[in-house]
Amino acid sequence: MREKFRELVKKRNRIYANLELLHWDLETKTPVKSKPYLSDLVAELSMKEYDLFTSDEFVNLVETLNKEKKNLSEIEKKEIELSMEDIEKMKKIPADEYEAYAKLTSINQGIWEEAKSKKDFSIVKANLEKIFNYNKKFAEYRRKNEKNLYDVLLNDYEKGMDTQKLDIFFNELKKEIVPFLRKIQEKKKSLKEEDKINVPVDEDIQFKFAKYLADYVGFDFEKGVVETSEHPFTLNLNKNDVRLTTNNKRNIPFSTVFSIIHEAGHGIYEQQTGDELIDTLLGTGGTMGLHESQSRFMENIVGRNGAFWRPLYKKTQDFYPFLKDITFEEFFKQINKIEPGLIRVEADELTYSLHIMVRYEIEKMIFNGEVSIDDLPKIWNQKMIEYLGIEPKNDSEGLMQDVHWYCGLVGYFPSYAIGNAYASQIYNTMKKDFDVDKALENQNMKKITNWLGEKIHKYGRLKDTPEIIKKVTGEELNPKYYISYLKEKYKKIYEI
Repeated sequence: MREKFRELVKKRNRIYANLELLHWDLETKTPVKSKPYLSDLVAELSMKEYDLFTSDEFVNLVETLNKEKKNLSEIEKKEIELSMEDIEKMKKIPADEYEAYAKLTSINQGIWEEAKSKKDFSIVKANLEKIFNYNKKFAEYRRKNEKNLYDVLLNDYEKGMDTQKLDIFFNELKKEIVPFLRKIQEKKKSLKEEDKINVPVDEDIQFKFAKYLADYVGFDFEKGVVETSEHPFTLNLNKNDVRLTTNNKRNIPFSTVFSIIHEAGHGIYEQQTGDELIDTLLGTGGTMGLHESQSRFMENIVGRNGAFWRPLYKKTQDFYPFLKDITFEEFFKQINKIEPGLIRVEADELTYSLHIMVRYEIEKMIFNGEVSIDDLPKIWNQKMIEYLGIEPKNDSEGLMQDVHWYCGLVGYFPSYAIGNAYASQIYNTMKKDFDVDKALENQNMKKITNWLGEKIHKYGRLKDTPEIIKKVTGEELNPKYYISYLKEKYKKIYEI
């Protein structure tokens, strides 16, 4: 019976790997006219995965093994637990609706790209409405004791998370970060800040530097590749095939820099999951919040740290010669400049979670029936003015900037802010074990990635995120470390 379970899990993993390959093609090199065909293939394979996980054979097998848990290994127990959860989710969604949704979200990626390039929300509006309606419907099918329908989706991405906890979390950020941002903006009025690092750089050079940086921070190119896409992402077939993308923007070369360091954080996590988890259901990173903690840790706590760049600055100048006219001290301030902007992926550390707050509040409003899809451009712009003091000129730099909603990732965004908080909490613990700045100055990235691998990465999905965070840091999610990290760092930089 356990052998049969292993066989079916292996089969499911093969289906998943093929789906990932299709997604990789769709988002990197697929010809425009071929996208509908590949989208059909995605829908077809998604149904195979659905059919396998809801088949009588698999369901009966899982239910029987669940009754015999005392005879199972730790890995098998966790696989059965997660399988029971997945079966329950899938069986409550009618097969025809599941297939239609898989096809819609797959084909809508290309439609979103067209709408974004044409700055025309009307092109994708109807499909976005369908996606939200499907998510509401699916959440209703699966709803148990949740007071808020939106909580069903939040729990999918961050187990145990709900609007009550997130409201407390975001209110704390709003109370502390919004006024602190205003203080910095007030101080900036007396400063002469020029943008000296965002100058045109050939995309090929940016891409070469991106690969160099991915390798430098610890991404293993024997187990992975880097490509370009409209929106940077990471996917994995298993720990030995992890794929990253970046988007090289000619006039914003440091967008590429921080994008690739971010994605490398995701990739290193996947590559460092335990060997014993290959061909199980656990051989990938944990919740989205924990995954984002690893990418944000790498991007900000490492990537915006002066100790990281000091030994790298000469090499960076070789790729980007314009930096030879900029002192290291100026460079450090430039990469840590606070400048409220419209685009989330290019946001500075301080304002980043305010971008997430905008998305969280809008998702909540949609699920509470407070706004319609037609209202979104207006609501989005109002919230950007309220929290960041700026307004998009068009919807491509507003509510169409991110692919997430348009490919079905509803309830995902809060994980980014949770990830920021986890990253700071983890950093606080890491500093007690060794001198992080010294490791960076000595170009000893291994010391950092090995620590993360041992404390977090090796577990994959074997342990739940709250358990890992409690074990590593000694307490549950606590935003005070994130707020303290931001305030201490930027008080020093802006001398306030």
